[in-house]
Amino acid sequence: MKQMLLVFSAVLALAASSAFAQQEHEHETPQPPRLKWSFAGPFGKYDQAQLQRGFKVYKEVCSNCHSLNMVSFRNLADAGGPGFSMAQAEAVAAEYKVKDGPNDQGEMFERPGRLADHFPPPFPNDQAARSANGGALPPDMSVLAKARTYERGFPWFLFDIFTQYQEQGPDYIVAILKGYAEKPKDMVMPAGMNFNTFFPGHAIGMPAPLSDNQVQFDDGTPGTIDQAGKDAAAFLTWAAEPHLVARKRLGLQVMIFLIVLSGLLYFTKKKVWHDVHAHPELLGGQATKEPKLTRS
Repeated sequence: MKQMLLVFSAVLALAASSAFAQQEHEHETPQPPRLKWSFAGPFGKYDQAQLQRGFKVYKEVCSNCHSLNMVSFRNLADAGGPGFSMAQAEAVAAEYKVKDGPNDQGEMFERPGRLADHFPPPFPNDQAARSANGGALPPDMSVLAKARTYERGFPWFLFDIFTQYQEQGPDYIVAILKGYAEKPKDMVMPAGMNFNTFFPGHAIGMPAPLSDNQVQFDDGTPGTIDQAGKDAAAFLTWAAEPHLVARKRLGLQVMIFLIVLSGLLYFTKKKVWHDVHAHPELLGGQATKEPKLTRS
């Protein structure tokens, strides 16, 4: 009887495990689709118009909950970035209120932002951010495009080595922004969470942030969810790696230098050792052949 109970328990455990595995397979998180980016590849560079549109998406939508603590207003005018002039960056900074102090009375105060200031956070502290977002803490977006990635798996990561594919971060961001959908009927969603196709576990605390024509771009580009998502992802990629263009330019210069240096070293070696190979006696006498061993 005891053995029968053990066998019955094992069968139940196996069935439960199979059902759980089947449910996990049904709700498996798919890989974000691979997109085309102007900054991809060894010769890629940022599209200034796209970065400016992405900044507007961040300013009007993302900045309500997400901080950008590691980016200064003056960075908007840096070479290889969104292409703002110093006057434009200064005007953007003046639109923000930055906490400063203490003053002569020992009190903190708010003042208009300056070029040297970082983007101020939307909440005074993490507790206030959690309280305003149902317990979820919106992550800082300074390096989000580098921190959020996914595994491409075999054999794709081998191809990525040769193609220099490094855009998993922006691909992931766009997929999340566009991945909101109705949850499957057989899936239990925690209270206050939203279903997202590409978010690990599918349960995300952030509601869908974008809608069509929510952001009106100054250059007349249609403000679709797809366009706004790609522009925001491009801007966040620049925020995470503002010197990408300079790094790629330096890398190309180094590669050219190494190729030229390799050629010079090769021909120098041929020149230096030419006489030695042509006249082996210069090494201390004419080379003698080793005697051949013959069987008796």
